[in-house]
Amino acid sequence: MGGLELRTEPFRTGRAAGPTPLNAFGDNLVTTTIDKVLNWGRASSIWPALFGLACCAIEMMGAGGPRHDMARFGAEVFRATPRQADLMIVAGRVSIKMGPVLRTIYDQMPEPKWVIAMGACASCSGMFNNYAIVQSVDKIVPVDIYVPGCPPRPEALLDAVIKLQRKIRGQPLVKR
Repeated sequence: MGGLELRTEPFRTGRAAGPTPLNAFGDNLVTTTIDKVLNWGRASSIWPALFGLACCAIEMMGAGGPRHDMARFGAEVFRATPRQADLMIVAGRVSIKMGPVLRTIYDQMPEPKWVIAMGACASCSGMFNNYAIVQSVDKIVPVDIYVPGCPPRPEALLDAVIKLQRKIRGQPLVKR
């Protein structure tokens, strides 16, 4: 047959024929699959909380509109209560007096929770470099993704949501 050899007997591996052992798939088939399924579910159904403070909030609303359709990435509805949200999008400048309110809302969100700092004001106070404005939101709450711009376009927010989804899919279910 031109150098092609046809085997009629099964390969000898030193073990009896039967089901494949679990460690043949890597770490552990059960926990790896559960990790992947739960992280896929978390990443595919992000529920953002409303926390728009300035002009960046207009662009955030534009990202939820029909032209950009943030719902196709799993962020279907902006939640008005932190108890139903797992993503806080801080859009705009945060005053010193608003800082404790921001922290309270963040603490009321259930775990796991993520934060996107949208715009130059939320990231580094932007052009409002004075005593009344918090110089960065990460001094109050931990930030996962920074979106640059003044104000950033809705496409930039969608890109941040996609990056956050990748980050969520890579997180282990149990911290080791």
